[in-house]
Amino acid sequence: MNHVFEMKNITWLRDGKKVLSDINWSAEVGQHWALFGLNGSGKTTLLNMLNGYIWPTTGEINVLGHRFGDVDLRELRKSIGWVSSSLQEKLHGGDKAQNLVVSGKYASIGLYDKPSEEDYERAMMLMKQLRCGHLIDRSYVTCSQGEQQKLLIARALMSSPRLLILDEAANGLDFISKEELLDSIDELAHQNHAPHMLYVTHHTEEILPIFTHTLLLHQGEVFMSGLTRDVLNEECLSEFFELPVDVSWKNDRASLSKK
Repeated sequence: MNHVFEMKNITWLRDGKKVLSDINWSAEVGQHWALFGLNGSGKTTLLNMLNGYIWPTTGEINVLGHRFGDVDLRELRKSIGWVSSSLQEKLHGGDKAQNLVVSGKYASIGLYDKPSEEDYERAMMLMKQLRCGHLIDRSYVTCSQGEQQKLLIARALMSSPRLLILDEAANGLDFISKEELLDSIDELAHQNHAPHMLYVTHHTEEILPIFTHTLLLHQGEVFMSGLTRDVLNEECLSEFFELPVDVSWKNDRASLSKK
């Protein structure tokens, strides 16, 4: 397997209108990517397609060495962890933190199987790795938004996914909670056997140095993709936003301001 995922000439029509147009994008093994785009740019549609929930109108998709059309997508999804706001809305607020995490092994909302002692040990380990081990026996609804996001990441890691998609993971968090979450993501990326990661955002300052490559998605089309330093520059982003912007770098993270 040379690519974590590969999308070739992808187009998707909804009600006769193009939502995605001529998408060509591949992530090689060993790369972590950021997907950057404004609201309505087609990011969620692209993620649904990567997970096999919607099918391209034209084009070909390969994920983790499997070509869509030749693989059981239900089995493939077990190798993909996806943390998204849509999942958060479906969870049971009264579930205990460790039960929520363990449920990720079964890809279920709530626990309907009897987990083993080893399942709970793995859940505790993941929670400690993500700095949320103190939440054991706390109900999900009583946790802060930042703590909830860490629990969702731990849940996604329960099945040892090979690809982890973090969809607007820091959305709505205050500065301190956001930085704590980003620190946990950075630590995760540096662990042995870490999954390949795709971080989806519309805030450049959330793109950590571990995300060496970035794709800019604009109105359903690839505006630019490549090394993050080459993509997040003033000339490119001024054209992308259609207004002049300044880009400043600190600790290998880019922040924007209007000129």
